[in-house]
Amino acid sequence: MKNIRIIISTAICAATLSLVGCSSNPTNAQVGTGVGAVAGGLVGNAVFGNTIGTVGGAAAGALIGNQVGRNHDYDRRGYGY
Repeated sequence: MKNIRIIISTAICAATLSLVGCSSNPTNAQVGTGVGAVAGGLVGNAVFGNTIGTVGGAAAGALIGNQVGRNHDYDRRGYGY
C-alpha cells in the first residue's frame, strides 16, 4: 500500500509540473530540474526504499537535471563550442 501511495504522489507531482510548464515557455534548465527531480526520487526510492532515499534522490536528480538543461540552453544561444 505504501508503494502505491508513493507512485500516485509522484505521478501527481509530474502531472502538476507538466501543466505548469504548459503555461509558459520553460527553459531546458527548468525542464531538466523537474524531470531530474522526479526520476531521482523514483530511483532513490527504488534503491533505498525510505523517505530519505527518495528526497536525496530527488535533490540529486534536480541538480543534475538543472546542469544538463543549462548546458543545452547555453548551446541553444550559440555560445557553446
